[in-house]
Amino acid sequence: MLKRKELDKSHTLLFTQHFPSTSKHKAGHRALLGIGGNIGDVLRRFEHLLQYLKSSPFISVIETAPILKNPAFGYTEQADFYNSLLWVETQLTPKALLRYVLRVEKVFGRKRLFKDGPRTLDIDIIFYENVKMDTKKLIIPHPEWMKRNSVLIPLSYMKGSI
Repeated sequence: MLKRKELDKSHTLLFTQHFPSTSKHKAGHRALLGIGGNIGDVLRRFEHLLQYLKSSPFISVIETAPILKNPAFGYTEQADFYNSLLWVETQLTPKALLRYVLRVEKVFGRKRLFKDGPRTLDIDIIFYENVKMDTKKLIIPHPEWMKRNSVLIPLSYMKGSI
């Protein structure tokens, strides 16, 4: 089941069996993760990612957003991106969550060739509870979230909040 909703010439929302969806809340800290990719079958990869995370002892996915197809930014000479958001609950600290999502990216074939380059899977921590932090490796909330349609449009379709 794949439904498309064209928002404008550059942005299309995709609705699949699991994007968007909700599940029961569990105990833990709430975080909003942004996911994206533009190499290979990204929609299938998102479905596999969701199954992978559902079996994870470290996080529980409680809500997903529709998937947005949108142009690349930064380095624009590449294929359009698919982006979505996941509300998760976790007992991990923000830094431990970062280590975990970086490991998940590698499991799904992520290679960091250059900034804003093509990728199989990108996972960003957009929010973590009401935490504000600015370290060399992690800034929360994500510093660009309010400027990115890849966050704003899917977020507008979600019920969850911090």
